[in-house]
Amino acid sequence: MITVATWNVLHRVHADNWDSSFSGRWPEEKVRIEGVTGVVAGRSEQVIALQEVSGDQLASLREALPGREFHVLRYPRVPRPRRVPSVLEDRGEFLVLIVDGTARDFAAGAFTSDPGKGYVAVLLDEVLVVATHVTGDDRRGGQFARLAELTAGGPVVLLGDFNAPAAEVGAALGPDYTVAALPAAAIATRPRSSGAEKSQFIDHVVTRGLAARATAVEDVAGVSDHNLVRATIG
Repeated sequence: MITVATWNVLHRVHADNWDSSFSGRWPEEKVRIEGVTGVVAGRSEQVIALQEVSGDQLASLREALPGREFHVLRYPRVPRPRRVPSVLEDRGEFLVLIVDGTARDFAAGAFTSDPGKGYVAVLLDEVLVVATHVTGDDRRGGQFARLAELTAGGPVVLLGDFNAPAAEVGAALGPDYTVAALPAAAIATRPRSSGAEKSQFIDHVVTRGLAARATAVEDVAGVSDHNLVRATIG
């Protein structure tokens, strides 16, 4: 049995670039970073996948979780401020897998079609666990193909922000993969304003050769624009 969680914690530069009201809600990024770290530090899952982690956020997490393993990809693309100056000391963006225990590095890389999206994969016992962030446009077809290629073989758990609803993710990866169903009353994984065309359920736990149960979406009290998804595998 493996307990897992996935959460897009929202890079500050992306937030400032796309949401003009964000700085009003979170004028002090240090306070928000502490809030994100507090959520992660309070989780009991064995594996936690995080997307859109800034360098400042990563440093805070490492300090708060000295007993956990960190498996990290730093993207070659560094987010560039477009509206307001960055408040971050380290604007780098990271994809992170935090493991309670010991895992072996398997693979990590940015997608060739997008230097700001990618995957980190580790072997936890005999299970391949992958954190990923997939682009939300036509480039994602090739990215799904890369994930399917990467995970060919034994049992797999994919965790991430797929920027697509469950049906699209399942169709793109193929019939051997199962996107874990959320409870009917689950809150949105990516809340949006009413009437928004994009799906509000784009963060998923996906398995092959394993069953997922006890899935849920956890409210993170506004420290990110995404909520946390958790599940038990096996």
